[in-house]
Amino acid sequence: MEIIQASGSCSSRAYIPPSVHYHFSRIATGIHIYSRVTQTSILSVKPKIPSRNKLISTTTTTRAILDNSTSDSVATKAVEYDPTLAIKKRASEISPDLKGTSIFLVGINSSYKSSLGRILADALRYYYFDSDSLVEEAVGGKSAAISFMENDEEGYLASETEVLKQLSSMGRLVVCAGNGAVKSATNLALLRHGISIWIDVPLDMVAREIMEDKIQLSASDTPICRSSSEVQAQLATLYNSGRSGYSTADATISLQKVASQLGYDELEVVTTEDMCMEVLKELERLMRVKKMMEEAARPF
Repeated sequence: MEIIQASGSCSSRAYIPPSVHYHFSRIATGIHIYSRVTQTSILSVKPKIPSRNKLISTTTTTRAILDNSTSDSVATKAVEYDPTLAIKKRASEISPDLKGTSIFLVGINSSYKSSLGRILADALRYYYFDSDSLVEEAVGGKSAAISFMENDEEGYLASETEVLKQLSSMGRLVVCAGNGAVKSATNLALLRHGISIWIDVPLDMVAREIMEDKIQLSASDTPICRSSSEVQAQLATLYNSGRSGYSTADATISLQKVASQLGYDELEVVTTEDMCMEVLKELERLMRVKKMMEEAARPF
């Protein structure tokens, strides 16, 4: 892991065909993508730091229950474990050590990955972005992106690199990076501007989500076939093509491993909050290792 200050520069600039050439400009608290051809904004994303959920205090809840019941067991239910509160508490503890370092989530798209990204961003008070969505919006939407990919794959991949370059130049972001983020040395180098974490979800679960229209893959990864076996076979191809890139991540959060650690027999029982807590534990470990390395490098 190499955490460096965001500079906004990159030694090798990706080529983007003139028909889709664009650049990012950061304006106030938002990010605007402009078309150099039309000189008009084709995408405006103004992320807002999500407000913290309003939680009912344990004292108030206990008092309300006791007013309506004489059972001690009912009162006990008021003091239940709140995963959201636990996540925010752990995030507040490690946030000072992160110092605004961005976090990139890699791996095949799944509901776990996207939901985890949003929860993590909320807990850390970061901005959340999905790099695939930014690319698709920049070229005119999902259909246009699929057509672009089919007719000019090199240009589409260059667009992915440009989006990733601009995101990596900023701090305090949680980015769900598309599969293309791990398919080139240039992109992998851009991920080193922050902390990369591989969210590893079994492909059969991802295939089921696609078949049930719970998630969509990017334009470059959209399954051509729609039967369950064919979708799973295509996902396996995508997984294998990106596996070497995934393995370069600073940490790996495996849904199967989390289920085993928590003693769950069924993978579906694992919640996004469970996965998020594991991510925070890994971030804490990485920060601890970084601090030890910095202290070891200090002169006597």
